[in-house]
Amino acid sequence: MIDNLAVFLQWATSSFHALIEWLVEVVGALGYPGVIALMFLESSFFPFPSEVVIPPAGYLASKGEMSLVLVIACGVIGSLLGALFNYYIAVRWGRRFFDRFGKYFFVSPEALDKAEAFFEKHGHISTFTARLLPVIRQYVSLPAGLARMNMFKFCLYTALGSGIWVAVLAAVGYWVGAGGAGVDSVLNKVTAALVLFCALLVALYAARHRKKGRV
Repeated sequence: MIDNLAVFLQWATSSFHALIEWLVEVVGALGYPGVIALMFLESSFFPFPSEVVIPPAGYLASKGEMSLVLVIACGVIGSLLGALFNYYIAVRWGRRFFDRFGKYFFVSPEALDKAEAFFEKHGHISTFTARLLPVIRQYVSLPAGLARMNMFKFCLYTALGSGIWVAVLAAVGYWVGAGGAGVDSVLNKVTAALVLFCALLVALYAARHRKKGRV
């Protein structure tokens, strides 16, 4: 059984390295439009992680085959386009869906009204911090669209949050490499730091909001 496990681990490792090499080749072949397209998928509800898109592009930038600034810019553009895609889906069909079927999901019209009021007041901090957090970064656009958050604020804070995350990924790819254990280790540390940063930012925002409410 130990031999079988060793064979499996060796196969998994070689397959992962092959995947990284393929992604580097794909990003290199598609260029900047490819970065935009892949990040569009990542930012919408398609399960395509940014961690396998931007680091290879950053790695190619370190070799002089791409521009690090343009990689980050294209990553942000793709993220914003994907977020707008989700936003408009929620605007177009979200409220209608929940008005008709919300009772089956324990979502009342009053809850939707509260969500709309919440994003009107706190949509900027919610959108910004969510774009820095794993898992939820792709989906925060849906409640924002459902609540019809102000479009300018939505785009601004989506771009700011996405910009930070894309810049981190590009820098990791540039300085560490396209993928592998080293990249995973750095990204895990960065993700933990961003989670703490977001928690602190939300706590400070909530404290300031309560203070202003007492004035």
